Amino acid sequence: MTSFRLTEQEMNDLAARIPTPFMVASLDKVEENYRFMRRHMPRAGIYYAMKANPTTGILKRLASLGSCFDVASAGEMKQLHELGVPGSRMIYANPVKDQRGLRMAAACGVSRMTFDDESEIAKMAEALPGADVLVRVSVRNNKALVDLNTKFGAPLEEALPLLQQAKEAGLNPIGICFHVGSQSLSTAAYEEALLVCRGLFDEAKRQGMNLTDLDIGGGFPVPSADGLGIDLAAMMESINKQIDRLFPDTDVWTEPGRYMCGTAVNLVASVIGTKFRGEKPWYILDESIYGAFSGIIYDHWTYPLHCFGKGKKQPSYFGGPSCDGIDVLYSDFEAPRLKIGDKVLVTDIGAYSTVSATRFNGFEIAPTVIWEEQKESRASEYEEENTEAV
Repeated sequence: MTSFRLTEQEMNDLAARIPTPFMVASLDKVEENYRFMRRHMPRAGIYYAMKANPTTGILKRLASLGSCFDVASAGEMKQLHELGVPGSRMIYANPVKDQRGLRMAAACGVSRMTFDDESEIAKMAEALPGADVLVRVSVRNNKALVDLNTKFGAPLEEALPLLQQAKEAGLNPIGICFHVGSQSLSTAAYEEALLVCRGLFDEAKRQGMNLTDLDIGGGFPVPSADGLGIDLAAMMESINKQIDRLFPDTDVWTEPGRYMCGTAVNLVASVIGTKFRGEKPWYILDESIYGAFSGIIYDHWTYPLHCFGKGKKQPSYFGGPSCDGIDVLYSDFEAPRLKIGDKVLVTDIGAYSTVSATRFNGFEIAPTVIWEEQKESRASEYEEENTEAV
């Protein structure tokens, strides 16, 4: 799996026109990731988990490709609705819904939801009578970066009783969903969960419920700072094979977030300060752990850093501009000698970065520009310059 990465020249050309820090998103890379998943997992439809990165350009490109969307709030539904995405292409996949979200779902025509507790049934039935519902079950995966099954998912023995209660309340129970956790590096968790769900589908049929849909969640990995130690195509094909074997007549979909956008965005930042502490060089960047690097804390993630200075590399520290001692981005990172004004590039920073950024200390959130638009704009400028010269 390759990542979008600006060259040093492309980075510097952009930085000459756009104040740092800024993010650069490649919509072509997003499309490539979408098509890769469709090719290797043809049985599974795609509901993009827009919480990973709700950049308008990314949403528009995915919508144009036929993607559906996983939404968790009134704000996400409203954003998609204003882009012309119908509610039929959304699933309200937050297991706990507030009244604002339920009202927006009704207004936007969203009629598919997930839940994992009896307390949700009356809320859904009142706001969206007759809506399609899937019960989310808890599954195990000790190899996931982020565990999503401590907070979410009903115990397996409660799944079918919950669907039966939903039916009695006037909802339409259509299936089961699960999520193996974020950045999963093993197919075993998916395969085990699929087997468990097959058993639930069979038992539901014996109880007179014909389940038609299975949501296998997200969790597909992207390269970390250490690379990606798994063949992603083989992983997807293995899961697809299990879907074919176990659920030949079921509508199956997945909810990728990190996978779809993580490798499609770069950050360009500048060195704004240098110092030595404990005989080690420190470089202060104009972007913070409270900004685009927020995933270091919230997502347990380290983003690949690329420096372009000359000379011998040595263990160095990189910090953000805030007045907080926790704002340390990289420790003992092998970097050449840098000076104030030098630019650095951070790749694979498209997921859970600016989306969880804050304006702590008054710093602005880094804007996102679209790479293809920047290339087109620069090409037009170059053409105009040459025409004037002639």
